[in-house]
Amino acid sequence: MAPEREGALEVVSWLREQRITAALGHTDATYEEVERAVEAGLHHAVHTFNAMTPLHHRLPGAAGAVLSDPRISAEVIADGIHVHPAAISILAQLKQHDDQLVLITDAMSAAGLDDGEYKIGDLPVIVKHGEARLKDGGALAGSTLTMIRGFRYLVQEVGLSLNAASRAASLTPARLLGIDHRTGSLAQGKQADIVLLNAVLDIESVWVKGRRIGESY
Repeated sequence: MAPEREGALEVVSWLREQRITAALGHTDATYEEVERAVEAGLHHAVHTFNAMTPLHHRLPGAAGAVLSDPRISAEVIADGIHVHPAAISILAQLKQHDDQLVLITDAMSAAGLDDGEYKIGDLPVIVKHGEARLKDGGALAGSTLTMIRGFRYLVQEVGLSLNAASRAASLTPARLLGIDHRTGSLAQGKQADIVLLNAVLDIESVWVKGRRIGESY
């Protein structure tokens, strides 16, 4: 949501009362407008840096609020297209220690498929070299990222530890969704949702609720 829009703060307050997460994104909000929304109950940011007012040293913008406010958890699209690895590194350094970094894909229907023409909603999209852009105007239109590629990017390009990347991909989003009591980490009493990787971080096997569903991907 865009907290600068009329009535947004009232919506944020109502959503928080209903235990529904209000997420900042696709917004032209100033730093101050985001902070007022946080006071009203907003605590999460969609695909940080993308589709929000950028950080400037005199105008921190929505991105500056996300970076600086420890009350805001932050999603990031780790594909090397949407966000520079240095920017992801800064975000991770500020957010991962409080378990507030969330790996997402923002994937559209072309994820895992070849280059070509697709649609996102009713809008035509061209995918070239794995990069999805609107046919009209060339703006980024989601991504073709998969979670395992995003995980590898956090480790191999950004420099996160395996543990930090794993938390961003599993435990932290499970906690924010309120389902970490049953999934998101390996612990007694939780359902056995497991991805087994090899030394180069390729998937070897997957288990869902303890049932093995594949051996090589």
